[in-house]
Amino acid sequence: MTSSSPRADAKAPRNGGKRGPLRLLGEKLRNAWRTLTSMGTALVLLFLLALGAVPGAMLPQRSLNAAKVDQYIADHSLIGPWLDRFQFFDVFSSFWFTSIYVLLFISLVGCLTPRIIEHARSMRAVPVPAPRNLARLPKHAEAQVAGDPDATAAAMVERLRGWRKVVRTDTENSGATEISAEKGYLREFGNLVFHFSLLGLLVAVAAGKMFGYEGNVIVIADSGPGFCSASPAAFDSFRAGNTVDGTSLYPMCIRVNDFQAEYLPSGQARSFAANIDYQAGDDLQTGAWQPYRLEVNHPLRVGGDRVYLQGHGYAPTFTVTFPDGQTRTQTVQFRPDEALTLLSSGVVRFDPPGGTYPDADERRKHQIAIQGLFAPTEQLDGKLLSSSFPAMNDPAVAIDIYRGDAGLDTGRPQSLFTLDPRLIDQKRLTKLSRVNLKAGEQVRLDDGMVVRFDGATPFVNLQVSHDPGQVWVLLFALTMMGGLVVSLLIRRRRIWVRISPASANGDGDGTVNVELGGLARTDNSGWGDEFERLTGRLLAGLESPAAGTAAAAEASREKV
Repeated sequence: MTSSSPRADAKAPRNGGKRGPLRLLGEKLRNAWRTLTSMGTALVLLFLLALGAVPGAMLPQRSLNAAKVDQYIADHSLIGPWLDRFQFFDVFSSFWFTSIYVLLFISLVGCLTPRIIEHARSMRAVPVPAPRNLARLPKHAEAQVAGDPDATAAAMVERLRGWRKVVRTDTENSGATEISAEKGYLREFGNLVFHFSLLGLLVAVAAGKMFGYEGNVIVIADSGPGFCSASPAAFDSFRAGNTVDGTSLYPMCIRVNDFQAEYLPSGQARSFAANIDYQAGDDLQTGAWQPYRLEVNHPLRVGGDRVYLQGHGYAPTFTVTFPDGQTRTQTVQFRPDEALTLLSSGVVRFDPPGGTYPDADERRKHQIAIQGLFAPTEQLDGKLLSSSFPAMNDPAVAIDIYRGDAGLDTGRPQSLFTLDPRLIDQKRLTKLSRVNLKAGEQVRLDDGMVVRFDGATPFVNLQVSHDPGQVWVLLFALTMMGGLVVSLLIRRRRIWVRISPASANGDGDGTVNVELGGLARTDNSGWGDEFERLTGRLLAGLESPAAGTAAAAEASREKV
């Protein structure tokens, strides 16, 4: 029978050497944190973030154009719903893109915090003492020079300007003087600046999305009504950040005086611009207007907002003369369906003027809806209308004219560009005529009503964007480039110099032995030539005529 001492029992692991569940959980969490905060994981997450942004550039996004998203899903009935289910039409607000973004942020913080602490310690540390055997270093040179050890050491310290250096006395090596020098600390600093700038860039982009907003509005040129941006209701579409409730928008008013576009013979736009007037600040109180020429990539900047000229199209004008002689005129933008020719489609709805039909039900039955195509430069294939050029050289329309309940009194929102097909299916709208009209032409209906096409007016699509993080994004992008350049150009180098009397007994015969060793701490490329040049500079003018190694002599000749 054997017995164990109480001391041995106390040291024995509990539970037969098994680790408890809390300890296992702690180890797994610690390992997961170490993996997440490694630089390799950060690089993988950065790659995934760039890869995840590709669908946002390739597929239409609901925040920019919901109509295109609906059209894409309708055209791709198999894959479209699946893409929508996984938020590929809302990439930058999707759960998976946000998860990558947050994980990358945590990874960078956890990875860089220990590195900056370590870099701060290395900045305070002095260069390490010389190795015992300098000849074992990758780069080594020896020379015998005239002079005494102290004067030689002082000369070399002077020539190592720009290096962090320290002079020591080696008591174990006949009192030899040692110089330890190192440079290239800015390399790690540039590396840290690059990564912290990347971290700041992520924060600035996130802040811009949270505190910014973006609105799009179509404004008809040539004395159109313009718009004022005091409320989200003034925009055709409005996307607000998570902290924006729409009550603190910067107030300004804009009206578009004219629009000019230049096209290549192929129909592609070469340039377009709009002359606008705007009011902001005190001008809203005085009623003064400030002129500005709005061009592509030259936005109007006012009050922290930027107004961009994004696109353009045409708004046809129709005049309806009712049987009692009263008229109604409307100018409504049509949606460009073809980018090169600006063939456009849309709908114009008319409510009869008061007094024409005293009974409300009768008036509702005589509403007019005009749906069709607009061509800025008419091209006919029989009676089929198309456009041959985007400039308004020969405007024409191909329209269907309906009479009946156009849905103006229902209070239900309707598309600006298409009629509700249910109104036609339910016979609430009746087609009266299908006709092609040029500017100034008209058609008379069965009850004497006249519909005239008066021409068209250009419209522009303006985007009002507010992004408080934009300046910071630019700043961090510049510091990223600066840090990257510094980390690529600067290299970590170490050099040691050991100076000892030439004679074994140190009687001072006027010569000293100089031994040099060098080590590249990062990139070894080009270190051989650099070490030879450095050796030549340190030994220049110090060599004894009868001594010196071939390496030192060659370095000296290069210096001369």
